[in-house]
Amino acid sequence: MKRRDFITFLGGTTTWVATARAQERRRVIGVLDSASYGASPGAELAFIQGMKSAGFLEGKNISIEWRWAEGQYSRLSSQAAELVGRNVAVIVALSVPAAFAAKAATKTIPIVFMSGADPVKVGLVESFSRPNGNLTGTTGYISVAGPKRV
Repeated sequence: MKRRDFITFLGGTTTWVATARAQERRRVIGVLDSASYGASPGAELAFIQGMKSAGFLEGKNISIEWRWAEGQYSRLSSQAAELVGRNVAVIVALSVPAAFAAKAATKTIPIVFMSGADPVKVGLVESFSRPNGNLTGTTGYISVAGPKRV
């Protein structure tokens, strides 16, 4: 191979790789909450910063779709359906009612929930060790986590 042909080939390959990376599909993350925007001051910023520290940058490789029910739980099912329709990569449910709405809306999209209640007792997951299905999450329910600390 001649030097000029090699440089042309290398330049073309570099351009192709750069174009392919530029065309990577930006993942969409759906966030669903039963509360209103700003109900937990700084929570939205903390979420964005947490995603950034994990390498997910809004506007670069992710987009975030926020849905706020503003205390009107009847809105959650339609908002969850909107997120499913947007083909989000994951749904982050910031409340138990939001998690139930997301669970009813999809069996395939991963759902990560935050709960102050016992997620097993309320019926979100089958067990702590094996939640099964497409749900997983965290709980602040101390009677379950407390004995495991000791």
